[in-house]
Amino acid sequence: MAGTKGLKTRRRIVEMAAPVFNRQGFAGASMRDLISATGLEKGGIYNHFGSKEQLALEAYDFAMSSVTNALARSQDDATDAVDRLTRMIRAFGDFARKPVISGGCPIMNTAIEADDGIPELRDRARQSMTLWHRLIGRIVKDGIAAGTLEPGTDPYALAALLTAGLEGALMLSRLYRDPAYTERVVDHFVAYVETLRATPKESA
Repeated sequence: MAGTKGLKTRRRIVEMAAPVFNRQGFAGASMRDLISATGLEKGGIYNHFGSKEQLALEAYDFAMSSVTNALARSQDDATDAVDRLTRMIRAFGDFARKPVISGGCPIMNTAIEADDGIPELRDRARQSMTLWHRLIGRIVKDGIAAGTLEPGTDPYALAALLTAGLEGALMLSRLYRDPAYTERVVDHFVAYVETLRATPKESA
């Protein structure tokens, strides 16, 4: 029973600490901030985590799983590759108005702090982006195989274009506190993805 209670407390600490690290970064999140967010004293936090670094890593994993789950839910009932890409783009665009976790995209925030943060966090962010690239690439490859996307569509180029464009748009929206920047890019990408739809072959 004590073990279960300990796990619940540990998870609650991670959930409360994740927005702090996501908003302020590893270096910017002080122990006072973490104490305020979790309602625990320093000793109570370190009773469950051996270091601030360990807590930051688990907080990043929690934040990314929240974003990943939101993107996965956007795929429910998708009809084809174009629809899947469109839903993913729009779901990411929604983050500008209503972030899944306070502070915005964990990948972008961690990557920006990468030079000053701990290497393990930088590696986590790189792995997360790689997984996102692979997901988009898989959607494209499946779409080509199913005949719904043009055969010449480059999965790697499209993955880089979408992630770079959406992350950049989200950064502008945060900088100017205006979701319109992300909305414009989302609308552009949705229209662009539609141009990749394969033209139905005429039956002989």
